[in-house]
Amino acid sequence: MDKSNIQGLVRETAWNGFLELNRLAFSEALPRNSESRALAVAMRMIKKHYPHIEWVISFADGCQCGDGTIYRAAGFVQTGIKVNKSLLRLSDGSVTHKMTQVTGKNRADHFARTGGSWSGQGVPLDGYQMRYIYFLAAARVRLVPKEIPYAEIERRGAGMYRGIARGKQAMAGVPSAQRRGSGDRHAPT
Repeated sequence: MDKSNIQGLVRETAWNGFLELNRLAFSEALPRNSESRALAVAMRMIKKHYPHIEWVISFADGCQCGDGTIYRAAGFVQTGIKVNKSLLRLSDGSVTHKMTQVTGKNRADHFARTGGSWSGQGVPLDGYQMRYIYFLAAARVRLVPKEIPYAEIERRGAGMYRGIARGKQAMAGVPSAQRRGSGDRHAPT
């Protein structure tokens, strides 16, 4: 993560005052609610062992996985919903994040291929990315972006569960004759 872009989401946050939680993935073989339990344990451990951490940020991948149901269940605040422009499908079918193409050892090669452009080499995946913040201290009053109600996910058609789009996003590929009268509530869940 580029901390300088994230740090300003909560005013007066120290450089070491927040963490990013990423790549939370669990096996289907685990018991129900394992994800929520793991989040709760992680937050308790952070609060106990790292008292200087005021908040934790995480992102939900509404292009391939889900829209952040576990973050909402764990009490995270939603602060962003954006159309995906960063997750790309490459010509070989694999998926990558745009940053992997333009950072570190890949930077020179990327700029050589694109003539100095930051554009990604691939097609952005259809879908959305959601941003969530969990507050461990009284930092919530310093939150800069407005909190976004969870219902906004469905209103924007950004819903996804277990890799299946729901709501308006799911209906986008269905011909209008088939959509007529079905409404968003009847889209796959």
